[in-house]
Amino acid sequence: MSHMTLKQFMLRSEVLKLYRTMLRVTYQVDNPAQRKELQQWIRKDFDNNKCHTDEVAIRMMLSKGKLALNELNQAVMLAK
Repeated sequence: MSHMTLKQFMLRSEVLKLYRTMLRVTYQVDNPAQRKELQQWIRKDFDNNKCHTDEVAIRMMLSKGKLALNELNQAVMLAK
């Protein structure tokens, strides 16, 4: 069993925080079908990228994820 370094632990925490935040935003979507589709898209995107171990690549994906979160927030707010 391998142990995570502090940097890896912090990165993992940041990724999980982003994941949870994105899912929380979807709860504001009134249409259940659209909400479920968004949740599946988010889950699939994170699942597809969970194999990455390179710190630089993970940080880059986190930056892109934060931009996507802002876009998601704006789209949900505009839809209301």
